[in-house]
Amino acid sequence: MEILDLVLLKNPVSRWLIAMGAGLAAIVVLRGVQAVVGSRVARLAERTSTRWDDHLVRVIASTRLLFWVIVGAWFGAHFLEFPETAARLVRIVFAISLLVQAGIWAGALINSALDDYRQRKLKENPEDVTTLGLIGLAGRVAVWSVVLLLILDNLGVDITALVAGLGIGGVAVALAVQNILGDLFASLSIVLDKPFVVGDFLMVGEHLGSVEKIGLKTTRLRSLSGEQLIFSNTDLLGSRVRNFGRMAERRVVFSLGVTYQTPRDKLRLIPQIIREAIEAQENTRFDRSHFGRYGDFSLNFESVYYVLSSDYNQYMDIQQEIYLAIHERFEAEGIAFAYPTQTLFLERADGGENLEAGA
Repeated sequence: MEILDLVLLKNPVSRWLIAMGAGLAAIVVLRGVQAVVGSRVARLAERTSTRWDDHLVRVIASTRLLFWVIVGAWFGAHFLEFPETAARLVRIVFAISLLVQAGIWAGALINSALDDYRQRKLKENPEDVTTLGLIGLAGRVAVWSVVLLLILDNLGVDITALVAGLGIGGVAVALAVQNILGDLFASLSIVLDKPFVVGDFLMVGEHLGSVEKIGLKTTRLRSLSGEQLIFSNTDLLGSRVRNFGRMAERRVVFSLGVTYQTPRDKLRLIPQIIREAIEAQENTRFDRSHFGRYGDFSLNFESVYYVLSSDYNQYMDIQQEIYLAIHERFEAEGIAFAYPTQTLFLERADGGENLEAGA
């Protein structure tokens, strides 16, 4: 009993033993709670379709044993009497450990979310992997920067001037590399917003091509004639981009003209001929066909139909079959296609019969 009454650092040994027991109990309890909660959340994650519980499992598993040891020591220290300096040191150590563990939790959440997204999108667009890695790096840098600033603040460092200095330095760096940063953020916009993906066929101004690669600074297209077209991401997003890869169906408008000598009953038959030619093709939807206007040398019909596919070759095959079918029916019905002609009227000076000549 005399040993228990010995004073060590202003606290009897008995109190030290109580503090150690309380700290060990706290470590065991907290570690046990972590194990139980982690296992239950893991079982729940297996039965649900949501992914947030999977992320929570990884966050719980990232809790370090050293953190629980520090928490246990901090808890046990409440049973002891320390000078203000020592008590403040204990609080600082606990605060720093909590901030570091919070950074580890945030990093685990970022990594889990990005890994899950990467696995789901890897087959669809492998080019996203590089950009996702950059997003993860930027997120972790941001998290640990905040943690470092908070740690310095707990250590008594005046971070106001430091933050101001970092702000000024960041502005200077941003101005120096603004073009690179612009393309970088444009790349992130493309990856996250997905106005187009690898494989889409784009029209950018007068240029046409399929997307081959979406990089951090540039996007590369393969043109129809074979050469590679390279656009900076900023310029590409600032342009009017026509994405034919997102086209579910193609609207086709075409006109044809017949001669003015075509009988009226044949004119009424033409829209029906065009409709039958269109509906005879697969993957088409007829919209309309009308006698549209009187031309200079022809009676013009305008027709509209839809090709239920975005494939250009299929559209050209269908259009060819429609035109051939119309031509065949016109031949059978005796309907003549119009072509540029002129009719000249000649008047005789002696008052004789006028002459008409066609050209």
